[in-house]
Amino acid sequence: MPTNSHASLPDLAVSIKGLVKRYAPNTGKGSGGKDAAQGKLALDHADLAIQRGGIFGLLGPNGAGKSTLINILAQLVRKTDGEVRIWDIDLDADPRHAAAAIGVVPQELNIDPFFTPRALLDLQAGMYGVPKAERRTMELLEALSLSDKANAYARTLSGGMRRRLMVAKAMVHNPPVLVLDEPTAGVDVELRQQLWAYVRALNDQGVTILLTTHYLEEAEELCDQIAIINHGKVIACEPTAKLVKRLDTKEVLLTLGADLESVPAVLAPFAPELKDARHLRLHYRPSDNKFGALLDAVRSTGMEIVDLTTVETDLEDIFLELTRRQPAA
Repeated sequence: MPTNSHASLPDLAVSIKGLVKRYAPNTGKGSGGKDAAQGKLALDHADLAIQRGGIFGLLGPNGAGKSTLINILAQLVRKTDGEVRIWDIDLDADPRHAAAAIGVVPQELNIDPFFTPRALLDLQAGMYGVPKAERRTMELLEALSLSDKANAYARTLSGGMRRRLMVAKAMVHNPPVLVLDEPTAGVDVELRQQLWAYVRALNDQGVTILLTTHYLEEAEELCDQIAIINHGKVIACEPTAKLVKRLDTKEVLLTLGADLESVPAVLAPFAPELKDARHLRLHYRPSDNKFGALLDAVRSTGMEIVDLTTVETDLEDIFLELTRRQPAA
């Protein structure tokens, strides 16, 4: 983490304004279509303001532009237009210091199989100019439960171990911003929990985390704020709790004591769905109907209720609802 005083730290860990990326047109034989002639628009004037010190989630379907955005932050892809600042450092004006302020864990496991974890981290630290006396190789390996593999060839590590080694590589230069691009893909539950425990510990120390994931429940649990990107556009960016409340709908699942052949008419306002003879699903909007009104209607039917379960709106519902609204580019 940076050693400067708290007063001098930027409010925004990452600031993105009007970010555009259009890939070069395909002019080869047999190419056709509008995208081929004009080039694919991967990012369409995207804006993001990522506050310092939080865990920020970036979600979107495959091909939405998430990886392109991250590759621009990592300086692996050149943007077409727009402004990018990392730790208040302009990416164009000062690319070297911008790179020093960020660590990126990519989806791909790009590890030399003939190096040991200790050698890989020392080499990475050297590439960032970290003096030998200030390197934290064993500290990082210990934190990520890899110290017993410090001198083993990387090719002998399991997939989960390699994933954690990628996180260690991204942290060798002590960056204030850490980007995790699908970090738990292919990682089992136990290793995933270990990884998140380390990420939370980093965040507690002041590291700002930018996370992309297809595990929506992870984003809902971990992230303070979430942005959703689709067809290269940021279509939502809000605190997680506020975003989850966007869909003003709840479900109630009734387990009945006797078979139900048809749904009583009094339940029609609650969009009933008879899953089978013993299970009835009802829907209501808290802003329009109080839960008591639904219960009164159920009681009036005389049905025997064995169990009642309420289902809250979750992030997956929001994600699907928002991305369905977006027309294809």
